[in-house]
Amino acid sequence: MLVDGDAGRLKGEADESGWEVDPDDEWGVAVVATVGRQLRLRREAVGMRAADFGKAVGYGEDLVYKIEGGKRIPRPEYLDRADEVLGAGGLLSAMKEDVAKVRYPRKVRELAKLEAQAVEIGVYVGLSVHGLLQTEEHARALFEARQPPYSEEEVERMVAARMARKAIFERSPGPSLSFVLEEGLLRRRVGGTMVRRRQLEHLLEVAKLRNVTLQVMPTDTDAHPGVDGKIEVLKFVDGTAVGRSDGAFNGRPISDPKQLRILELRYGIIRAQALTPEESLAFIEQVRGEA
Repeated sequence: MLVDGDAGRLKGEADESGWEVDPDDEWGVAVVATVGRQLRLRREAVGMRAADFGKAVGYGEDLVYKIEGGKRIPRPEYLDRADEVLGAGGLLSAMKEDVAKVRYPRKVRELAKLEAQAVEIGVYVGLSVHGLLQTEEHARALFEARQPPYSEEEVERMVAARMARKAIFERSPGPSLSFVLEEGLLRRRVGGTMVRRRQLEHLLEVAKLRNVTLQVMPTDTDAHPGVDGKIEVLKFVDGTAVGRSDGAFNGRPISDPKQLRILELRYGIIRAQALTPEESLAFIEQVRGEA
């Protein structure tokens, strides 16, 4: 029986925080409802009561009903165990990919989809470490600092979504990734000393990847095109691209070639003014030593 190993009890709603369905996400609601219906039909087809099925997969009866009713998002391990118990031959396990996407907010899914398709990504950030570069602890500290505050469930959901985007580093062949970070955000004590130190160490690890270029913009540098805010440019295999800048085109995503050239020009100037990749690594090492 799959149970909570520490407490020796079936998992209940308190153990599943962050797996609620977003009622405003129509596609997500439909996916979870379909999965829940399939789970119920499979269970009833083998003549298994919800309580017995719950014990077999390590979940309380109330949570089984919520999942089957499309009110809760089933974890991947729940689908795997259900597939085994109900003899579904892999059909239930196969739904894990769509279910995993449902957990993340719609905007995050759309962003992750673009990042997954991009062959080249260039980013300048000045206020906080870019999401693709954040550690889990750093991301959690940022979300917990938001006002008005997120609930604990919302924080966990947002952290999980941000960490899922980092699958981009596992792609083969990997995309070309370029980041320029302001010195100030490296010195901000997000989450405390240990969280900050681990974040700096993570930046050093990522910067050594063959497909990643990481640069630091010193605080004492002259004015540059990034003072108006974040810049992102994503390019795709078919030659198209999409970009966004806080300080241009009202901050909206753009794909017009003329507008993209403006963002690329600004990003190119920023990279030229920043420290070289080698100097940047040495600088981050120095900041880590001071942490």
